Amino acid sequence: MTKPRIFIPHRIAESALALLGERCTLDYRDIEEKLDDAAFFAGLEQADGLMIYSRHKISADVLDRAPRLRIVSNIAVGYDNLDLNELTARGIMATNTPDVLTETTADLTFALLMAAARRIPEADRYVKDGRWNEWLPSLMLGKDVHGAVIGIVGMGRIGEAVARRAKGFGMRILYHNRTRKEEAERSLGAEYAGLDDLLRRSDYVVVMTPLTPETTGLIGERELAFMKPDAILINTSRGRVVDEQALIHALSERRIAGAGLDVYAVEPVSRDNPLLSMPNVVTLPHIGSATRETRENMALKAARNMLAGLFGERPENLLNPSVFS
Repeated sequence: MTKPRIFIPHRIAESALALLGERCTLDYRDIEEKLDDAAFFAGLEQADGLMIYSRHKISADVLDRAPRLRIVSNIAVGYDNLDLNELTARGIMATNTPDVLTETTADLTFALLMAAARRIPEADRYVKDGRWNEWLPSLMLGKDVHGAVIGIVGMGRIGEAVARRAKGFGMRILYHNRTRKEEAERSLGAEYAGLDDLLRRSDYVVVMTPLTPETTGLIGERELAFMKPDAILINTSRGRVVDEQALIHALSERRIAGAGLDVYAVEPVSRDNPLLSMPNVVTLPHIGSATRETRENMALKAARNMLAGLFGERPENLLNPSVFS
């Protein structure tokens, strides 16, 4: 029996590679950089399975070049890079890797909140630039986190993990979600709020919702106008959930105090993006899940999803179950 062929166009954890190699033929590229289109399309031509990070966009045009493809295993919890309707129409399974990155991404989210609140990157530059000549009472005044109000927009797994951290800081927790999370309300003391109400009351607004047609531009000019002048916006979900131009205007006009961003409308972010020159904005290079342990666990979960799909079992994290049924 011919082994199924998996195309992996970038470096993944060796443990995941070994797991796949036991049962499949691998077309593996041990590189960090994104393949150019010609090399990527060449690899797709003979692939039964494709394992990718979310930087690869899988559209109808791409799928036209993959006549044998049976499954796409995304090494990410988000899957807005996948045209799920097109994959389903062609009978191609799609999977993602939830759960394993929840706590790691929540760590990063709360670290970003703390860094923006206490102006940590700005203070670090101040010292390293040799500008710290004396202690002053007003030097690098920040904003308290303990006892403040945090508003979480999108109370999924990661949102709840952020709320657990906020509870440890004695924060009052508001949340907005498509559905009420009664268990979170009981265990965390979280309060459900409409989006406008949450924006008005929160000292920190943390955006945790996935990118969908409904959430694209969810936080725009109108929504930012509801926020307090001393509030800080944190986004570790997807860049396009926030209207980036509206955010730039709100920050430059000091209608909100600051922002902490791990994601952007276009990635990598352009060097001339005004956000990069704003001292009240902390900017990270999309590293929400970037720990060695978590990236290995993500790759292993993606590998298990891949093997299940290729060998007739239902993948644990199947995004389009109608294809399997």
